Amino acid sequence: MGDVSPSYKGHRYPVEVISHCVWLYFRFPLSFREVEELMLERGVVVSHETVRRWCAKFGQCYASALRRRQPRPGDKWHLDEVFIKVNGERKYLWRAVDQDGNVLDILVQNRRDTAAARRFFRRLLKTTRTVPRVVVTDKLRSYGAAHREVMPSVEHRSHKGLNNRAENSHQPTRQRERAMKGFRSVGGAQRFLSVFSGISPHFRPRRHLMTTHDYRAEIRHRFAIWDESTGAVGWPTTA
Repeated sequence: MGDVSPSYKGHRYPVEVISHCVWLYFRFPLSFREVEELMLERGVVVSHETVRRWCAKFGQCYASALRRRQPRPGDKWHLDEVFIKVNGERKYLWRAVDQDGNVLDILVQNRRDTAAARRFFRRLLKTTRTVPRVVVTDKLRSYGAAHREVMPSVEHRSHKGLNNRAENSHQPTRQRERAMKGFRSVGGAQRFLSVFSGISPHFRPRRHLMTTHDYRAEIRHRFAIWDESTGAVGWPTTA
């Protein structure tokens, strides 16, 4: 399927304003009211409720468009789970990344038992439509049991020290969770983190491996991809 720009029919604000607000919200630890304030500084009057509706309507569409442009997943997957607070209760965020740090998928679940691990394995295979060569996890026994059932032919390495790639990928989520003071529902957490994991990493290249010149060139390239994915032509700069 080719790339199809989202429809903005019926919206009185230009595409550039809508996509810019969505970018601000999912790229930085901002509230809807803070996005409203930043836009006001640029001369655009838009309410925080409107920004909320834009993020809910277009966020997943943008994230999906960016994922379609990602290269084929690597053959070495790192899986990890971390607890998050949802309405004051402990839930678990399961995450998978490949050897290059690209997020393959996330899933919010109530438990971290074998059934939860099995559900995440199956979701990964369906989402990526590929089978890895190696799966790396920590020493949680649920991974081993689910691995033997779902993908027994795949090599499984269980070692906490080998899984820093997945553990490090949780850091932006932790930062955002603190800014939001937790999530209100499991469904809301899943929806937000699904979009967040598609948009935020797109603008987080591995800067420590780049020169300043190469980093700026890469960011410009990624903004061009963003404009193509959202159907925008770019936000005009101030004089």
